[in-house]
This record gives sequence, C-alpha cells and structure tokens, in this order.
Amino acid sequence: MMEQAPLALKTRDIEVSGAHGPLAARLYSGAWSGAGKRDTLIVFFPGGGFVSGDLEEADEFLRGLVSCDTGYLVLASNYTLATVSPFPAAVEDAHAVLLWAKKNKTKLGWNGKRLVVAGIEAGANLAAVSTLMSRDRGGPALSGQILIMPMLDPGLSSSSMRELPTCTDKAKAADVCAAGYRGYLPNAADRTHPYASPLQSSRLKNLPPALILSGEDDPLRDEAEQYGSKLISCGIKTTVRRLPAAPVSDVEARNECACKVFALSEIAGFIAGLDGAES
Repeated sequence: MMEQAPLALKTRDIEVSGAHGPLAARLYSGAWSGAGKRDTLIVFFPGGGFVSGDLEEADEFLRGLVSCDTGYLVLASNYTLATVSPFPAAVEDAHAVLLWAKKNKTKLGWNGKRLVVAGIEAGANLAAVSTLMSRDRGGPALSGQILIMPMLDPGLSSSSMRELPTCTDKAKAADVCAAGYRGYLPNAADRTHPYASPLQSSRLKNLPPALILSGEDDPLRDEAEQYGSKLISCGIKTTVRRLPAAPVSDVEARNECACKVFALSEIAGFIAGLDGAES
C-alpha cells in the first residue's frame, strides 16, 4: 500500500493590531479545495504564564490542529507580556485581535461566518476573558471558546494545585504559575477582577459554547473543571474533558502535552458540533 502524502500546510507570518500597536501573528491553513473562503477562523493565544512565550511554542500544536480539518484557519497571535506591561494589557490585546480579525476577514481568507477563540494555559485565560469582553462590549460575535489547561485562578487555591508540594516531579508548576501571576497582577486588588480571573466572575451568561480540556496530571485541572461547572450552571453549552496523562517530564510543556493526548480530536469534534448549535 502506498503511503498517504502529507497534508499540504501553509503558514504566513503577519502583523495584527493589538490594543496599543502591532503584534506578531501567524496564519495557518491547510490545502483547500472548497469553493470560496473558509467558514471557521480560530484565533489562538499561546501560553507562557503571562511573562514569556511566543508563537514558536504553540507551532507544532497548531500545525496538528489545522491538519485535523482543512476547512478552517488558525490565527495565532502574540500579546503584550507582563514583563512589558501587566494586566490589563494582555486582555486588551486579545480583544483587539478579535476585532482586527473580524475587520480583516478578506485578508485572512475567511468569510466571517464562525469565529472561535482558543488558547492554552495563560492564553486560555485570555481566550476565556475575551469572550466576556466581547459580550460586554458588543462584539465581535463568537461561536465558541476552546480553553486548554487554562490558568483561571490567581489564588492558586484548587486542590490539584495545593497538593503539588507533596509531588516532587510537579512541584515546580505551582512556582511557575505563582511567578506568572505576580508579574501579571502586581496589584493584588486585580486578582479578583473578572477580566483577570474569570473563575471569580458572577456574570457568565450569554457566552459562546465552550470546550474545556485539562489533563489527569495537570495542576490546573481543578480550576478548569470548576469553570466548566460554572458555565454549565449559567446555561452555557459546555464540554469538559480530563484527558489522559502524556509522558511529558517538563511541567511547562503543556503545548506538547496537549498535542500528544486527545485534544486535537476533541477540538475537531467541538467545532463540527458548532454547526448544529448555530442552525
């Protein structure tokens, strides 16, 4: 049997508009034989604990994501790191990028039908918050949100986070998250702001459907699942999955972990299900 040829995949480095200036971004697309522009654009924010990270960290994962379905585009965007300017700079950038994408759909090869926001770790925080901002500010309209191992609790108060001191292999994760929040939220009063900690928000209605993914061995799993429960209680169509652990020794390698487990198939199924939700 002949081996199947690898899927043709294109990337294009571009600039998008953040809240206070241009941001580096990368557009991913697979081979497309359909008529016209594509229906779905996923805007993705990478991780890095708010204080580090760039487009390269999520590159392998996003290549896999586009390979799942050539019918959608992925736009990965940087945002202002806390080392440059703390909260709310990053979330303002996230919302601005969504507005830019909607305005520049022709340039992206997207027909404007379905806009999904996604992210991993700190980027998943921004993805969740940008749905609140879009609701509160009258747009852009979002069809879905995909939160992968999200950082949602600046207090680091969940059971899965608190148990880490007894787990030497993953004890570093609590320190990494704490350091990230110290940089991002130097003003303690901001730690309960819903745009910093969506888990603290009491206003979670009228948000787009959500897919929330965590890992069995990830210290962020409890806050991810707590947020999912809150969304469900507010009437938001939400799918929460705890994925099997991947053999990753680096506690910061969440992009790699998400790629190795079943995240890609969960995301593909979620996006396919949005068709029914919109009909």
